[in-house]
Amino acid sequence: MRKSSILILALLLIASIFVSGCADNEDEITELNIGYQPSTHQIAYMTAYEKGWWQEDLAPYGITKINEYQFPTGAPEMQAMMAGNLDVAYVGAAPAITALSQGLDAKIVAPVQINGSSIVLRPEHEYESPEDLKGLSIATFPPGTIQNTLIRDWLKDNGLNPETDVKILGMAPGDAVTAISAKQVDAVFLPHPSPSVIEAEGNGRTIVQSGEMSPNHACCVLLISGKLIRDHPDVVEQIVKTHIKATEYNLENQGEAAQIYSNKTTENVEVIKKSLEEWDGTWITDPELIKDSTVEYANIQYELNYTQKPLTEEEIFDTSFYEKAVSEE
Repeated sequence: MRKSSILILALLLIASIFVSGCADNEDEITELNIGYQPSTHQIAYMTAYEKGWWQEDLAPYGITKINEYQFPTGAPEMQAMMAGNLDVAYVGAAPAITALSQGLDAKIVAPVQINGSSIVLRPEHEYESPEDLKGLSIATFPPGTIQNTLIRDWLKDNGLNPETDVKILGMAPGDAVTAISAKQVDAVFLPHPSPSVIEAEGNGRTIVQSGEMSPNHACCVLLISGKLIRDHPDVVEQIVKTHIKATEYNLENQGEAAQIYSNKTTENVEVIKKSLEEWDGTWITDPELIKDSTVEYANIQYELNYTQKPLTEEEIFDTSFYEKAVSEE
């Protein structure tokens, strides 16, 4: 073989190794972008962050930094994820479904909690049945969220037209709390701790809890990008394990969980403790507990014209990471 041919082969071999090396490097990740909302529903994320579990547990997989992003509701959080800016999201099941129906490449890998929202009515209004809400204004999260989906479906089930019989206003939780406090709306339907905050300030009383509207309904979930699932399944499994660890810790240490939430948000810790005593929610990690109600959200959102088609369980969930995580315990 000529020297020139040998040189060409050597150069091709070096080039192939270089290209392969670049591909491997591109596949490596050192940072994770996680989105969440300031709600007691999502304390598992906060506990894992404050205790350093995200950093410690993911370090063996090359993760050196956790970038957290806070969102007021699920809608902007899902916009960020669709733009490729989030790898992981603690978010409501309903906005996740809306995003998935619009082409978001992601899957729900575990639940975060069930129930946990309340309708709070201003003190001057009487309430005996849903009919008493007719003609009133209700602030809740924007269309496509858990709260917006639930209240519209509940009103319909009770003979009220959510488009004409009541005035539903989409707001972030802080804006909704301000609105009911300033008597700009008659009621709110919000996740905890907002209902307890409003009650503590004397600006309303809880009349219906979300578990009464839809018993044991799915609320927040752990949503992970398809790219992370495909390229780094070991990282995803550890994320689920850390989520389970934080959830179990909070269930056993509710007072500390309230303090962690207070540290993160500056909310009064005594109000948070009261919220956790009064809400009808609970933190969970088993996907089997929310599959049916999550698929039902997909059907309801389709009926409300929020989505173009109802999604199937397979299009929404990937429970394999949870199953593997608990099998290794």
